[in-house]
Formats: sequence, structure tokens, C-alpha cells
Amino acid sequence: MERIPILQMGEFLLVTIQVDMHDRLAMTLQDDLTNRITQTHAHGVLIDISALEIVDSFIGRILGNVAKMSRVLDAETVVVGMQPAVAITLVELGLSLTGIRTALNVEKGMLLLRSSLDDYTRSQITRSHITRSQITQSHITRSQIAAAEWSADDGAKD
Repeated sequence: MERIPILQMGEFLLVTIQVDMHDRLAMTLQDDLTNRITQTHAHGVLIDISALEIVDSFIGRILGNVAKMSRVLDAETVVVGMQPAVAITLVELGLSLTGIRTALNVEKGMLLLRSSLDDYTRSQITRSHITRSQITQSHITRSQIAAAEWSADDGAKD
């Protein structure tokens, strides 16, 4: 069975679609990607579609669904490399791709993902009871922030 490779780059997953997408391959990618997000605890997904010259309504919906599923699994999605003809087709089909951020290329897409992860981390730190010395003494991860919030909420209920 044909599969699209999903590479892990730190907290992000990179998907480069190098072949024409047919419906079965799109469904397989959706399943594989959601499984990998869960397995790796990735916080971002970058999908490079620069090799795609045609996107039909089904593939467009799959991209939208992948972004929604990723968001539910705590991962942002950025689609990069969209050809002008693909963008025109998606608009003509009435597909808005809600929830998908786009960038011109992989470099700009990675900057978007890093920026959104940094913004999320900063907002969580300000909402939690982690002290400034704890932040400077160690690298705080999202799971540590969540654990601190959980324990702070648990203590407030007592």
C-alpha cells in the first residue's frame, strides 16, 4: 500500500506530498498523521503541497479535516507551497480551509509553527503558577505547564 512519509523534526511533523493524491492515499495520510501526532506528542504539522498541481474537493476537505483533527490533538497545522492554480481551484470550489494556516514555503511555515508554539507556551506560563526562577532554571515543556496547571487547579479545589 502506498504511503506518504511523515518525518519528525523535534516537536513538529513534516509531510511532503510528492505524488498525485488519490482518495485512498488521502484517507491513509489522514489516519497515519493523526496516529503519529498521538504517538509523538507533536505540537505542529507542516504539510508541503508544492508538488501538487491539482487538488479536488475531496482532497481539500481532507486537508481541512487533518487540520481540525490535529487541533483537537493539540497540534497546529500549516500548509505550505500551494500553487496559484490550486488556490484558485479551492476558492472556486468554495473550500475555505478553515483552521489551516498557510505559508509560501517550508521555511516560512516552520517560522509560523515555532511562533504559535512560543505564543502558546508564553500564555500558559502566565496563566500557571510557575515562577520566573523555574522558567530560567530549566526548559519548560507544554506537558510540564499542563501538569503545573492541573496541580494548581487541584489545590484550589481543596
